[in-house]
Amino acid sequence: MILEICCGDLASVLAAKAGGAQRIELCSGLSEGGLTPSIGLILAAVATGIPEINVLIRPRPGDFLYTEEELLLMEDDIRHAIYAGATGVVIGVLTADGHVDSEATARLVAAARDAAIKKGLPNLNITFHRAFDVTENVDKALEAVIALGCDCLLTSGQAPSATMGLPMLRHIVQKAAGRITVMAGAGVNPANAKEIVEATGVEVIHSTARKPIASRMRFRRPRVAMGAPGSDEYAPLSTAPDVVANLLSKFS
Repeated sequence: MILEICCGDLASVLAAKAGGAQRIELCSGLSEGGLTPSIGLILAAVATGIPEINVLIRPRPGDFLYTEEELLLMEDDIRHAIYAGATGVVIGVLTADGHVDSEATARLVAAARDAAIKKGLPNLNITFHRAFDVTENVDKALEAVIALGCDCLLTSGQAPSATMGLPMLRHIVQKAAGRITVMAGAGVNPANAKEIVEATGVEVIHSTARKPIASRMRFRRPRVAMGAPGSDEYAPLSTAPDVVANLLSKFS
């Protein structure tokens, strides 16, 4: 069983490594569903020595219908991420009708494969992300993702969480029949990870492994929130080494 830890900041990357993670998805803006991280964060993550770093390529929050200008930006982000040392990229583009946009996604796949060749990276991993979970037809979307040459599919089974999507996750794994790696994500934690794997047959699980981390600030003005109403800047959620280790222990 492979564990991928989703890291939204450098502290989370360091925590993932300390907990024993060998593979991470690197992003920023987790409260927005994940956005493309900065080059500085990619370089810092690579410097930690974690063997596998998959970088999310998502230029903005919201839907997955992108303009030509946004696609050009995503192609550039892919090249920069791979040249900076990423071992994989995480992508996904949809049409207005809720289908996988094969033409646009193929452009991103081509940009990634070309950059990997120039970098001398033989085993680039391309993951199609949870844009899949808001497609109109699961089976058509799965066949499109496979045809595009993606290596991995991240999905919750088109449900709010992987535990709620168990039947669909099982269907996707069976339908994929080994043609693509299926990774279960959304709400995966030490309490449910083994159940998800055993019920569905997924080969990879994806988790933030987060818990509230106390701020080191001594002076505090708690009534002023920088993020969403009710958010707590003095106890942000961040990947924790013990949660990562606990997840790994479920499959040791």
